Amino acid sequence: CRFSQMLHPIFEEASNVIKEEYPDKNQVVFARVDCDQHSDIAQRYRISKYPTLKLFRNGMMMKREYRGQRSVTAIADYIRQQKSNPIREVQDLEEISSLDRSRRNIIGYFEQKDSDNYRTFERVANILHDDCVFLSAFGAISKAERISGDNVIYKPPGENAPDMVYLGSLTNFDLIYAWTQDKCVPLVREITFENGEELTEEGLPFLILFHMKDDLESLEKFQQEVARQLIGEKGTINFLHADCDKFRHPLLHIQKTPADCPVIAIDSFRHMYVFPDFSDLSVPGKLKQFVLDLHSGKLHREFHHGPDPTDVAPGQPIQDLASSPPESSFQKLAPSEHRYTLLREKDEL
Repeated sequence: CRFSQMLHPIFEEASNVIKEEYPDKNQVVFARVDCDQHSDIAQRYRISKYPTLKLFRNGMMMKREYRGQRSVTAIADYIRQQKSNPIREVQDLEEISSLDRSRRNIIGYFEQKDSDNYRTFERVANILHDDCVFLSAFGAISKAERISGDNVIYKPPGENAPDMVYLGSLTNFDLIYAWTQDKCVPLVREITFENGEELTEEGLPFLILFHMKDDLESLEKFQQEVARQLIGEKGTINFLHADCDKFRHPLLHIQKTPADCPVIAIDSFRHMYVFPDFSDLSVPGKLKQFVLDLHSGKLHREFHHGPDPTDVAPGQPIQDLASSPPESSFQKLAPSEHRYTLLREKDEL
């Protein structure tokens, strides 16, 4: 790979620069993998374009890969940024009352910084600092919030949204990480031109609500039904919402326009499948069955061959559809030879 060969000396020089600043070999490790020789590693981490730069913390791969400039300075600056403290220390509890409530805030109140509780909190913050704002307070400043010991709370977006308290062990990384991730990463995320490639690289199909930007009612209904019907499918499909005006082209692929919104569709990265009627969203089990039909292959099969025999009324012939389902409209963002020109749309807007 010519581009990999071009990056190799840059990557190596960046590692030398960082090694001088962080001589402890346990602080920062640069490594390279020959994916021809180690295809099992490439497959495990869904590597399909080269060169790819991934960041790992404590053995855990971060969602966001490095997409900055391929230069010694840029890569070294990126590592320095990653080494900076992701937690802002609060000097007065009055600062908490002036937080930006449009953000997701995680606040830790600790007796002392040199403690196992804080070190676990710090590990979590290092991983999730792109998704939440992390703050901490210590000693006398935090005493009023430590009636029963060290304490971590979540302040969700919204001025009147109530705080949520973490009730598990503060030294159990897995527990506090799972709790914090659940608070910092919403179940239904917005897909944009900026994060589309990142979402695609997670390797999961999309269940997308296309809605007008000011149509918050439809979004709220979608969020409620996803939480009610599909919480068990988290990890098998990404729940997303998209602005109909910005994503007109994907809508055209399923023969829809912004005037048809709200529209729900699945993008499997091979084809797009449309949920029959948005008004059926609240029908118990309807949305879940739509997702299950994707996993079972039923959606793909019926698009090509018509309804399954069990779904056809007695005496009704099985329709053999000549046309294929619409192709994925987000495939430009996936590393594939069939990638769709979604990024080009950004330039056209």
